[in-house]
Amino acid sequence: METTTHPKTSLGSVLTMSELASALGVTLQTLYDLRSQGRGPRGFRVGRELRFRVREVEAWLEQMEADDAQRHPRKAL
Repeated sequence: METTTHPKTSLGSVLTMSELASALGVTLQTLYDLRSQGRGPRGFRVGRELRFRVREVEAWLEQMEADDAQRHPRKAL
């Protein structure tokens, strides 16, 4: 996942909505829809713009993988 280069701070890396959509290969509308359904990553507003901490996005993706694995378990060979 690429992030905009910012000076190193204790704030951690953050992504804009556009950066996150691009990194995931989805549209902005898809992210808005997921968030409105309560299924999107945790984010926060800076003014009018949404931002996402990379660590929160990674946790969200891991949870989605775990949820998917429960819904669709792999069959033993």
